[in-house]
Amino acid sequence: MGVFQTLMKKKELIPLAVIVTLAAGGASSFAVYSLRKSDVIIDRKRNPEPWENVDPNVPQKLITINQEWKPIEELQKVRRATK
Repeated sequence: MGVFQTLMKKKELIPLAVIVTLAAGGASSFAVYSLRKSDVIIDRKRNPEPWENVDPNVPQKLITINQEWKPIEELQKVRRATK
């Protein structure tokens, strides 16, 4: 007996099946969204330090209020010394 035949025989399961299907779709779409963000490391061999490539002009959060990016002198000196 297939899933659709069971749903047609027991109609009270249709809302449950719809809710579970929507939840699974939402979870998988959020997983794909999370993997495409810059703070998730998938391939560490080709890009071992991805935080070096983050553009400070592109907001990384959904809402950014009063963000001003200024380089920190100490970090710039360390970055120059390690390269």
